[in-house]
Amino acid sequence: MTRTDPTTAGTAAVTAAARQGALTHRQILTILAGLQIGMFLAALDQMILATAIRTIADDLSGLRQEGWTLTTYLVAMAATTPLYGKLSDIHGRKPMFLIAISVFMVGSVACTFAMSMDQLALARGLQGLGAGGLISLGLAIIADIVPARERGRYQGYLLAIFVTSSVLGPVIGGVLAGQPTILGITGWRWVFLVNVPVGLVALVVVAKVLNVQTARRSSRVDWLGSVTLVATLVPLLLVVERGRLWGWGSLESLACLAVVPLGFAAWLAASRRAGDDALIPLRLFRSGEFSRFCGLGLIYGISLFTGSVIIPQYLQIVRNASPMAAGLMVLPLVVAMVLASLLVGRLMSRSGRYKRYPIVGMALVTASLVLFAFGLDASTPLVGVMLLMCVYGVGLGCCIQTLTVATQNAVPMEDIGVATGAASFVRQFGLMSGTAVLFSILFHYAGTGIAGTITAALGTDRFRAALADPAVTGDPANAPILDAVGDPANAVDRSGVLNDSSFLHDIDPRLAQPFQEGFANSMEVVFAIAACVAAVGFVLSLLMKELPLRKVSAHQARASAAAEEVSEEPEPAAVR
Repeated sequence: MTRTDPTTAGTAAVTAAARQGALTHRQILTILAGLQIGMFLAALDQMILATAIRTIADDLSGLRQEGWTLTTYLVAMAATTPLYGKLSDIHGRKPMFLIAISVFMVGSVACTFAMSMDQLALARGLQGLGAGGLISLGLAIIADIVPARERGRYQGYLLAIFVTSSVLGPVIGGVLAGQPTILGITGWRWVFLVNVPVGLVALVVVAKVLNVQTARRSSRVDWLGSVTLVATLVPLLLVVERGRLWGWGSLESLACLAVVPLGFAAWLAASRRAGDDALIPLRLFRSGEFSRFCGLGLIYGISLFTGSVIIPQYLQIVRNASPMAAGLMVLPLVVAMVLASLLVGRLMSRSGRYKRYPIVGMALVTASLVLFAFGLDASTPLVGVMLLMCVYGVGLGCCIQTLTVATQNAVPMEDIGVATGAASFVRQFGLMSGTAVLFSILFHYAGTGIAGTITAALGTDRFRAALADPAVTGDPANAPILDAVGDPANAVDRSGVLNDSSFLHDIDPRLAQPFQEGFANSMEVVFAIAACVAAVGFVLSLLMKELPLRKVSAHQARASAAAEEVSEEPEPAAVR
């Protein structure tokens, strides 16, 4: 008989194992079905609040605390994102994904029954503890089963559900917040309650279809790193959010500022001590490309906040749009973002090239933010605003999945879970810090901006005519403005507009105009700062080094490694 060459046989076995490890298109789509529902849940909740938050804040008398309500969700989400990545490496992706959905639903119920902005902020924090795992684990699972070269194509399917939730989110949020009551429950409370049935469907579907085994590591959880990370983030965001109210030199502000560097130093020490078991292993940042991708992710998070939250605020406060109308008006931004992302995913899969897309994307984001800063006021035509939103959305869409794929491709396959968690954390930190800092700037400049526009309006015939009109002065709805006009320097505090802006819809348009212009001016400052940040992102994208995208998935690589171990075992004596 002919002797079989063991080397050839081993190579054939490895190749066959790799092919066997590759999932079929149908299998991948089945798994995607479960992930899509979880991502739908997280994406819907992020977008649904964009048009509803002003109504909620007005009802709970806490427009000043609006930023903090958004921030607590993002703090919890950012802090737990890398933790989910680490825990999924130890216990598996599926159980952690199911836990994330369950916690998210409990938080949604708590938000539904909140009776104050402080209670809502705490409930949003609980909700964020679950949301931290939904998107990051979904992306990690896709990275496990799909090669980087093909990942843009399949992430496009995830983004198909993302576009559905993103498009429906602002509209549903606006519709629900615009209803006085639904089935005896205040309309805006359904913004959170709607998550419960969707979450139940997600639990059932994910439990049934997510059956792919992923490699598990024997390691410990860096709980000290988790605690010190939260100890760094919370004081930082507290001082940014509340510093203007406390006073930047107050004991509270100084105490928070003192804790931040101590917390960061403690996190670094805990991470060094934990080594590869760290929540975010510091060795990942030795890679220049990974660090640059994370930097771009940070800037992307800040840019995404500017569009998803500030623009709806502009439409509702400055342009007097209802929550439902504002939700419909932001559709050009969302649709442009997702369509651009789908196209970029296809092009990446075909060519294996990705560097050009973040460059184009950050250039468009920077340009549109500059135009928002210098061309957006209370009289800007809505058609022009929507065209700018389209350009802005295309820019964001060029970056959204490109950065994820590039970051995962820049680390060894065994680090995909923790690297995805780290990259998601950095992106969420950008969104979180953008929310806190830019909202603080917005309301800081709103006071001086409104005082200036009232003073200017007092010199116009139109405004003076309104003040002299008996029908205007006799209308109780105009009382907050009439009282504030006598003291422009303290107009914001006297009118209470930062706690409840709903009265702007009911007062005489001539009196509302200076308040709307003052808000518009403060928003221009926010857009200008965001444009400078985006410009830094553009420079970083130019410095990126394009690495070849892998053509095998982590699942295939494990199959090949297992086959190699078998092929290296001593062969039995050949039979003649």
